[in-house]
Amino acid sequence: MADYLVRALAKEAGVRGLACITTDLANEVVTRQQATPPAAALISETITGTALLGALLKIQHRIAVKFEGNGPAERVLMESDAYGRLRGYVANPHITKMAEEMIYNTGVTLGSVGILTVVKDLKLKELAESIVPIGGSPIDAELTLYLSQSEQIPSLVSIGYHIDEDGKVEVAGGLLLQAVPPYDQEIMKQMANKLEELPPMTELLRSGKTPEEIIDLVFEGVEYIELEKRDLVFQCDCSRERTEQAILSLGREEIENLIETVGQAEVDCQYCQERYVFSKEDLEDLLVELV
Repeated sequence: MADYLVRALAKEAGVRGLACITTDLANEVVTRQQATPPAAALISETITGTALLGALLKIQHRIAVKFEGNGPAERVLMESDAYGRLRGYVANPHITKMAEEMIYNTGVTLGSVGILTVVKDLKLKELAESIVPIGGSPIDAELTLYLSQSEQIPSLVSIGYHIDEDGKVEVAGGLLLQAVPPYDQEIMKQMANKLEELPPMTELLRSGKTPEEIIDLVFEGVEYIELEKRDLVFQCDCSRERTEQAILSLGREEIENLIETVGQAEVDCQYCQERYVFSKEDLEDLLVELV
């Protein structure tokens, strides 16, 4: 099943629901990062959460979700645009400890103390940035708290994933419920209770439940309409041209130093792991542009 997201709205109840499958996305990042199982779990949960938040964006907007903590992962950053294109990385993808608690409690992998930074590019003069503390809870719990407190929107995020014995993501996906003013608080409570009564999100996904079926289960008894179905894909916007601009930004002195001491420049993209190599001749050509 290719990755995709479904968005639904219960207009009378004032609740929107978003559900997605992100297995391929998670595996793409895991493979590129050569991540061990604990890091694969963190990737799975964070990229799913970012896909859900990305689906709330308007056209041409972007969002970056960064968790930093005192745990072995150190930092995880995921980005999404309004069209379902995502990328991301983990600062330390090679966590060696394979304890079960680290694979299925990403709060342990991130650590007990840290911060969540959410940056939105809304095509305004300045980026919109929110920073909130995190305290060792799983990613979905931290995102629920962020949405409910920082953005002042009653929300509920539930993410599931399973990592097989070889470290591959067997399945990943999740659900976001969010109030839409004017909303009925009781309906939100009912849906939250319904989600609690259902099997855990991981079990729903492993049993083959689709995003549509998950929404149907949670919205049982509540009239809703499906608004959209969009593909979710991994896409990195790095390029040789962008890398050239980054090298030019170093300035003449630094580029000349590279030529004299190293004879070339190698730039690796954190997100997709693409390596761009600039020979001595390439660097000399760039110097011409600085004249």
